[in-house]
Amino acid sequence: MKNIFTTFSLVFLFAINSFAQLSCCAKPSSTNTFAMFSHDKKFVASHLEPTPFVLANPMGKEISFKTPDGKEGYGYEIKAATPTNNYVFVIHEWWGLNDYIKQESEKIYKELGNVNVIAIDMYDKKVATSRDSAGKYMKSLTPERGEAIIKGAISYVGAKASIATIGWCFGGGWSMQASLLAGKQGKACVMYYGMPEEKIEKLKTLNAPVLFVWAEKDQWINKDVVTKFETNMKAENKPLEVKKYDADHAFANPSNPKYSKVFADDAMKNSIAFIKKNLK
Repeated sequence: MKNIFTTFSLVFLFAINSFAQLSCCAKPSSTNTFAMFSHDKKFVASHLEPTPFVLANPMGKEISFKTPDGKEGYGYEIKAATPTNNYVFVIHEWWGLNDYIKQESEKIYKELGNVNVIAIDMYDKKVATSRDSAGKYMKSLTPERGEAIIKGAISYVGAKASIATIGWCFGGGWSMQASLLAGKQGKACVMYYGMPEEKIEKLKTLNAPVLFVWAEKDQWINKDVVTKFETNMKAENKPLEVKKYDADHAFANPSNPKYSKVFADDAMKNSIAFIKKNLK
């Protein structure tokens, strides 16, 4: 009986120790933190399912590229009229690389002028048409696969490319991760209500200045999140502009019930100006 009790005690202590290590040391990445929102019913309900839309006469073409995990990555590329090493990576919302994002990529291309634009597919050709499928796809993207896709896109554009990134919601967080992965090639990062990087050691490596578009009524990317991000960026002497709007999460998405055309237009105007200023 004594031996059984001793064995049970050792197993119990091992389990407690393992749990403590997991709780204290295995902090989730910023991308995982945002993916956890897919379990929040209010977050899911706040995203109105998009109206079916097909982009007429697309300017770009579908591309594929090798990723370092031995797979393929995909995207939608609009090539500059005159060859240039300036690129903008556009990263979609939680719905995936649908025709709305392709249309937004074309708008960015037209506003910026002579630049290459690549809308990166983070879902490996899966496009959500319902909130359930969007949540499923967002949860299923591992940080490792996401990083492999971004690294594949960076290899595709080449070592001489200057890269700006822009994304919304889920894509806002990945916009920051893409700029981090771009290293010295990263020239500008625009994040619309996305999860910032929380780890100081990673922020130390950030080369690109950041424009953070923040909806002040956002329950998820809230004031605490933004304040912490501002503090961390200031501590590392990293350039950060926060553009605040009296709006709710996903206010720049026309299919969202909280959409504000006035704020969305102003945010895009500021985003274009920021990219133009830094992507030279």
